[in-house]
Amino acid sequence: MKPPEVTLENYDAVYDYYRDHRQNLVKAKAAYWLLGRRFQPRVGFATGARKGLRDFISAGRPLLISINHLSEQDPYTVSAAARRSPLRPVIGHTRVLAKHEVFANPKMRNTLDMMGGLPVFRSKDHESNSVNAASERLIDTCAVVMARGDSIALFPEGTCNVVDHTRVLDLGGGIGHIVNRARELGADPVLVSLGLSYGPRPDPAAELSKADVHSASFYFGMPVAELPSQPADIMRVVRDELQAALDGAVAGY
Repeated sequence: MKPPEVTLENYDAVYDYYRDHRQNLVKAKAAYWLLGRRFQPRVGFATGARKGLRDFISAGRPLLISINHLSEQDPYTVSAAARRSPLRPVIGHTRVLAKHEVFANPKMRNTLDMMGGLPVFRSKDHESNSVNAASERLIDTCAVVMARGDSIALFPEGTCNVVDHTRVLDLGGGIGHIVNRARELGADPVLVSLGLSYGPRPDPAAELSKADVHSASFYFGMPVAELPSQPADIMRVVRDELQAALDGAVAGY
């Protein structure tokens, strides 16, 4: 199938395409390997988290990987951390939610498709009511992906945190609906919280320097295998677990 143009008006075709899209495993694994070599972030774990991740991946449980968002550089350092962690086996089998604008450049889109990108139409970027329908299709697509056994990685804050890099922003409610719809299709997602810090930054809004990017510190919280039934309760668990993981990443400095 020819890749459709990633526009809000075309959202049905977009999600039809990405529902069935498969990454090129060889290229994906090579790209993650290169990023792991280039950035070499520090990776820490809560007690038991490393083994828990390995056990859930071995059992075939799909992961819902939640990461705090600090910079446009995050996808690169997160990919490097995945390559240098127990997440390595799910490389090539993980969809990464990204704002739809980054799919506009053909070269960048090829990279995103290879890395597992899945476009998101954010309500803050659109005034049309169609964005709500597109969000529903995104949630359905994520559920189908997880039911097939693949994982989802996302920045649930929905935007870069330029307020206080040590505190998680308020989260959108979509993450709870993704979990529940995946359950309806027979999947049993495991929440994996990944805290990210680039060290002390007097001005969180300032652009990261090369040294900042290469100083990335990640911290895995203990995977949560049993999540609540209500979306709002799921969201609260996600936020609490992500804050704990972020605290661990910040403590690395």
